[in-house]
Amino acid sequence: MVTRFLSYVEIKTKITSLFAFLLSIAYLFYAKQSINWKLTLIFFASMFLFDLTTTAINNYIDTRTNNQTLQFERKTALIIIFVLFGISAALGLVLVYFTDIVVFLVGGLCFLCGILYTYSPIPISRQPLGELMSGIFYGLFIPFLVLYINMPAGTYLTLNLGIDEIIIHINVFPVITLLFLSVAPICTTANIMLANNICDLEEDIKVKRYTLPYYLGGKSLYLFAGIYYITYLATIMMVILDILSPISLISLFTIFIVHKNIKKFMKKQEKKTTFIVSIKNYVIIMASNTLLIFISGLLT
Repeated sequence: MVTRFLSYVEIKTKITSLFAFLLSIAYLFYAKQSINWKLTLIFFASMFLFDLTTTAINNYIDTRTNNQTLQFERKTALIIIFVLFGISAALGLVLVYFTDIVVFLVGGLCFLCGILYTYSPIPISRQPLGELMSGIFYGLFIPFLVLYINMPAGTYLTLNLGIDEIIIHINVFPVITLLFLSVAPICTTANIMLANNICDLEEDIKVKRYTLPYYLGGKSLYLFAGIYYITYLATIMMVILDILSPISLISLFTIFIVHKNIKKFMKKQEKKTTFIVSIKNYVIIMASNTLLIFISGLLT
């Protein structure tokens, strides 16, 4: 039962939400910002359960068209989706109660897009937007929410809703810091999706799933490679802008391993043998960045 459940929600793929969360915690530690663990853990539980929910919905819908077997009877599988979603949504509302409207709006947007990713008349997963959407929602919104609920009020933005007007005040440099910090999780998450879609291209076309590689063709491989190199440029820029400590430059040495994995994928794109390089590169880049930011916090 447990094994089937973990397979149904694809627990092995949850590193994308976990590492984005840990990177944010590491940055808070480096910035000497105290962490509200009650709110942070409520957010983590809601985030993680909703991540499981979206994967379950994806598998529930896709098994109708891809001739794969669902891990449970469809009625049971649907009940699991509703239970996961219900608990996640409840925790999200608890978080909103302790925070503000910004968390409600951003969190609500995450819930909406997570559902529409698979379950809609024109699912995001069947469009050339999957890489961009997954990158943004995992790589940008998770760090934003973690930092927003822990940083002093108004650090990133303030939102005042009134009957006559809506006033948004954005602090530019903190937002730029957030964007640079999010480059690595955005890019590495997007590349997992891109590698998956490249490997599944022929099967996707059969079920009328026209993802980004369908439109880019062979250029998808160059995009796959280029996206990784952007993460290293972002690290250099963050050190130059004094967002991160020079200690983070040590992560640049991982480019040799990442480049080797890129070459392996460029030669052969197969789900069973080479797709794993996108997971490996994700772990290499995200783990090194997270660890070095944490070490910087210890030494500075």
